Amino acid sequence: MLKNNKVRVVLIAMVSVIVIASLLFTNIVAARLAQEEHKKMEVWAEATRLISGDSFTEFAFSVVENNSNIPVVIVDANDKFINSRNFKSIPADTAAYYEKKIEQLKSKNPPIEIDIDGVEKQYIYYDDSILLKQLSYFPYIQLSLIALFLILLLWAFTSDKRSEQNLVWVGLSKETAHQLGTPITSLLAWVEILKAKYRDDDIIAEMGKDVERLRTIAERFSKIGSKPSLEPTDLIAVVDQTVRYMENRTSRRITYSLSTNVSHLSVLLNKPLFEWVIENLCKNAIDAMDGDGSIHVAIETEGEKVVIDVTDSGKGIERSKFKTVFRPGYTTKRRGWGLGLSLVKRIVNEYHQGKIFVKSSEIGKGTTFRIVLPTLE
Repeated sequence: MLKNNKVRVVLIAMVSVIVIASLLFTNIVAARLAQEEHKKMEVWAEATRLISGDSFTEFAFSVVENNSNIPVVIVDANDKFINSRNFKSIPADTAAYYEKKIEQLKSKNPPIEIDIDGVEKQYIYYDDSILLKQLSYFPYIQLSLIALFLILLLWAFTSDKRSEQNLVWVGLSKETAHQLGTPITSLLAWVEILKAKYRDDDIIAEMGKDVERLRTIAERFSKIGSKPSLEPTDLIAVVDQTVRYMENRTSRRITYSLSTNVSHLSVLLNKPLFEWVIENLCKNAIDAMDGDGSIHVAIETEGEKVVIDVTDSGKGIERSKFKTVFRPGYTTKRRGWGLGLSLVKRIVNEYHQGKIFVKSSEIGKGTTFRIVLPTLE
């Protein structure tokens, strides 16, 4: 909620900046245009006064001086430079500069001819005024700011919606863990009673393992939404234990194998959550193989990273779905909510600072999911 409030404050601040900047710019340009109009009216009034006088040289000089806005170049009949005004940053080689500038101005506006006593002709080439350029650029700047604002607004809306969804899933997870707590505690007590009565019964021992597993699952759900503690853990042992657990509880038509180039590998893990990752990947593979095939887990070190590949012989994934499979709600099964791989990605990326992605897949041959984690060694 605090994050959402910050986003709203930022958006309101951006709207305010855009509005204030637009108003300031418009007012500045309007004021400068008003000044220009005032100068023109002064020139017009002076021209009216001098119609019957002989002070046209001073008048012409004042007209030139009053042009503080329009870039102007005066040339003779052969386009030779005579004078200029309102050009900035003129280089040392002025002749070449003005020659190039005159060619540019010819395409901007038609020249104004000056007939001097019917003997000599000069021409004025001019560019758009600075104010006119600012006015022409302003709509594009304003539209860009509005577009940026709309993009941020869309991002904020999406983020807000995603945040609400996360709160729903977190609340559902914690409530599920809470509701499972009481019956699991009772089942554990009943298993202890049965163990005391039937000490040598292997079925009761296995039942105890499954009830203990239920308790672990409830613990996992309770950790969703909170930052779990990570401890140095032997990754090889955790993966091997999880694979063996899955092997004992799935069809004999599915074969499991584990290979690694090291015997011990210390990684910062939250063991219950990472076991959940391997279980979900195995269950996803089982569904993809329709209960018949092979699952191979390979663990290797690459510099300061450890790479875990989970490969199945299932139906495969289309390349266009490589990222889609991790989205909440995505599933190809008739049952289920499509949260397995979404939770896997969250556990790996957010809780363990790692990465998970589809390394490769071929339709009808199988898929390899890759997990990359930082090591401690």
